[in-house]
Amino acid sequence: MASNLRSSEWYSGDDRNSYIHRAWMRRGLPHDFSDRPQIAIANTASDLTPCNMHLTEVAQSVKNGIYEAGGIPLELPVVSLGETQVRPTAMLWRNMAAMATEEMLRANPIDGVVLLGGCDKTIPSLLMAAASVDLPAVVVPGGPMLTGHFRGEPLGCGTDVWRLSEEVRAGTLNQQQFLKSESSMIRSKGHCNTMGTASTMALVAEALGTVLPGLAGTPAPDSRLLESAHETGRLAVQLVAEDRRPSSFLTKASFHNAIVALAAIGGSTNAVVHLLAIAGRLGIELTIDDFDRIGAQVPLLVNLQPAGQYLMDDLQRAGGFLAVLREVQDLLDPSALTITGKPLVDYLADARIWDEDVITPRETPLQPAAGISVLRGSLAPGGALIKPAAASAHLLKHRGRAVVFDSIEDFHARIDDPDLDIDENSVMVLRGCGPKGYPGMPEVSNMPLPKKLLERGVRDMVRICDGRMSGTAYGTVVLHVTPEAAAGGPLALVQTGDWISLDVRNRRLDLDVPAEELAARVPNEATVDGFAKPRRGWERLYVDHVMQADTGADLDFLVGSSGPKVSRESH
Repeated sequence: MASNLRSSEWYSGDDRNSYIHRAWMRRGLPHDFSDRPQIAIANTASDLTPCNMHLTEVAQSVKNGIYEAGGIPLELPVVSLGETQVRPTAMLWRNMAAMATEEMLRANPIDGVVLLGGCDKTIPSLLMAAASVDLPAVVVPGGPMLTGHFRGEPLGCGTDVWRLSEEVRAGTLNQQQFLKSESSMIRSKGHCNTMGTASTMALVAEALGTVLPGLAGTPAPDSRLLESAHETGRLAVQLVAEDRRPSSFLTKASFHNAIVALAAIGGSTNAVVHLLAIAGRLGIELTIDDFDRIGAQVPLLVNLQPAGQYLMDDLQRAGGFLAVLREVQDLLDPSALTITGKPLVDYLADARIWDEDVITPRETPLQPAAGISVLRGSLAPGGALIKPAAASAHLLKHRGRAVVFDSIEDFHARIDDPDLDIDENSVMVLRGCGPKGYPGMPEVSNMPLPKKLLERGVRDMVRICDGRMSGTAYGTVVLHVTPEAAAGGPLALVQTGDWISLDVRNRRLDLDVPAEELAARVPNEATVDGFAKPRRGWERLYVDHVMQADTGADLDFLVGSSGPKVSRESH
C-alpha cells in the first residue's frame, strides 16, 4: 500500500529529504511506520473549550482503532473555539479555524483524518477544512452532557440560562436561587444537552453521511462513545485504502437529507450558515431557499428544548437519531451515501422509538410543519430566517412599531430604562450585528425583553436582527437579515416609530415606509459608529472578505477546494 499513499511522497526514497522526514518521526513508532497509512486525528480539545475538554480521551480510542487496522495515528491539535468563552463571538474565527486545519492537513504527510469536534463551531470548521483539502475524512462528535437538575427539575443548558435570567429580571426568581442553579447545570463532560447548535451539528453531520451511522447524539460520558470512536479509527484506515474522500460521496442529495433532519429535530438556525459554507467548499449549489423548499413542511418529531421539553440523553434513551430519520424516511433522498459507502437509508430498518413522548411518531408530530422559514421583503431583500418551532404562534403574523437599537451597547444601555417607549406589540430591532458589522455575527438576536414588560408577564415579542441566536434560544426572532446593516442593507435605515410587518405564512418581512422616503434616508451617525472598523490582524482580513449570511458567511477567497496537493519540498 505504501507506494499508493500520499504520505509516501514524504517518506519513500533514499535521498536526503526522505531521510529527514523519516528520521525525525522515529520516536517510538514501529520500524515500518512509513509504509502504513498515516491518519491524523484533528483534535479540538482545549481547557478553554469546556465542551471539548474530554476529546483527548476520545482520541485515545480512535488511536487504538487506527493501530488495530494497521495505520499510524497522529494527533494534530487544531484551532479550538469555545462558544461560551471567546469574545466577541466564536463565529469570527470559524473560517480561520477551517483555513488553519485545511492548511495543516495539506502541509503534512497525512493520508486521512478523523475529525474530533463538539462545541458549536468545531464540527463546521472541521468539515469545511476536510471538504477543501479533500482527503479521506470522518467525524466523531464529542457528544452532549448528561442532564443536570435544580429543585427537582431538569436543566437545559443554554435554554434555561435564558429562561431563568428572564425570571430574575421579572422578579419571579431571586438572584441567590439563580446563582445556586449554576452549579447544577453542567453535570458532566460534553456539549450542551439541548437541541442547540452543538447537538444540531453533530446530528446534521451524521445526516450528511460524515459520521459512523448511529454515533451522533451519544452522550459524552457514555462508554459507547469510546466504542464508536475505536470503530471510527478502524474505518479511517479503510477510507484511505478505498480512497473514499468527501468529494466522492457528499452530494446535493446529502444536503437534502441534512435539511430534512434539521427540521425533524427542531435544530438550530445556525446550521443554515454552516451547511451553506460546507456546500460552498464542495462546489455544491445550495441556497437558503433550499432550506424552506425542502424543510418547511417537515414535521417536528423531537420533543427537546428549546422547541420542546426533553434533553439529549433522553433522545438517546428514546431510540436515538436513526429512529427519528426512520419516521421521515420517505422524505429522504435514498441515493445519498455515508462514510461507510452505504446509503444512509440502509441504516434505518432496525431503528425503533422507545419513548413516544421524546420522539413522536410521524402520525402525531409536535408540529406538522416546523422547518426553518425564509422571509423576504423590503426589510430583507436578501432573505432572513425564523424558526417557527421556537416562536410564539400568535406572533407569526404581526404588525408593530419599531423600537430601534443602533448597536449592542445601545441596547444594553436602554432596554431596562423605565421611560423606554415600548410595549408588547412593538418590534425590537437590533442592527450592526452581522458578519461585517460586529464583526463575526454574534448570538445576540434573541434580545432580552424589557424588564418592565417582563414584570407584566410578557414573555415574547417580535425581534429582528442581522446577527444570529444560540441554538438553545427561543422566541419569535427574525435573524440573519441580509444584507446586514453594515453592508448597506435597509436594516440600517429603520427608524423608531416605523411600522414593520411580519407574515411567516407568506414569507414576508416588510418595512412599511414608502420607497421614495426610504431612498432618501441615510444611516444615522450612531449606527455607523457602531460598525466594526478593525485596523489589522484577522478581524481586518475578515471584515474585508467575509460574505453575507445567505451564502454561509465564509471568506470569499476560501470558497471551493484546493485539494491535497503540495507542489514543493521543504528542504
